[in-house]
Amino acid sequence: MSNIINAIINLVENPKFELRKYSESHNRANNMGAALEEYIKDIFAGTVNETDNNIRNKKLSEVFSYLGNQNNPPDSMLRNGDAIEVKKIESNDSSLALNSSYPKAKLFVDSPMIKNSCRICEEWTAKDMIYAVGVVDDNNIKSLAFVYGDDYCADKSVYEQIKTVIKTGVENIKDVEFAETKELGRVNRVDPLGITYLRVRGMWGIENPFSVFDYVYKRDFNKKFNFMALINNDKYYSFDNYSSLENLCESIDSLQIATVNIKNPDNPAQLRLAKLITYTI
Repeated sequence: MSNIINAIINLVENPKFELRKYSESHNRANNMGAALEEYIKDIFAGTVNETDNNIRNKKLSEVFSYLGNQNNPPDSMLRNGDAIEVKKIESNDSSLALNSSYPKAKLFVDSPMIKNSCRICEEWTAKDMIYAVGVVDDNNIKSLAFVYGDDYCADKSVYEQIKTVIKTGVENIKDVEFAETKELGRVNRVDPLGITYLRVRGMWGIENPFSVFDYVYKRDFNKKFNFMALINNDKYYSFDNYSSLENLCESIDSLQIATVNIKNPDNPAQLRLAKLITYTI
């Protein structure tokens, strides 16, 4: 079973940061986003250097129980493991655009945002969420961060509450005809002919992990590539292969593991121990 430790080891042992070119979209930004998603799949599956698509597809099928689409979270799910959401940014300090999906500390099987194919791909009720955030310049990844949702995002009740308050407020506007919708609101018959409607949608965003966790990690922009992963201690020691990563640190000077204190997203007054894993080239 693959996990985030395997991915970090694969990344360090096969340092390849030029994204493959894919043709899903003629839009450059979308194309690079898709290429980053494929790269993340490859480092989790150990197929970064695999050129035979049949072999690669077989390995991906063994490692992942679900490979998603661009419109619904998550981007992928490890078989009997974590869910992964991949986000591309083109500037070092850009925020992440999450669109209609609010940040997720965890992914739940009953979430209305996920596809049924995701619900039934394996037996599961909740999965930890890895946010994989890459800073992409042309075809190259300049920086990459792995952070877990429960170290990065608040509990879902925080986002659901604000969503409910706004939705209720919109629907209580007088003399407006509303229709049932999963969005914040839909107004029908706006015009005298009754042929125009208005959709009210939420557009969520969150600061990128490099900005959020700058109190424990700062990139070295003189380097070609910067990587960081934050894994809280409970999660880190739940993996049976963390010692393999620690052994690798002994032979690679630029790969380092430090114990740090990070803020609890639901109560920043509380700190939790976490492993900060960094790698530079």
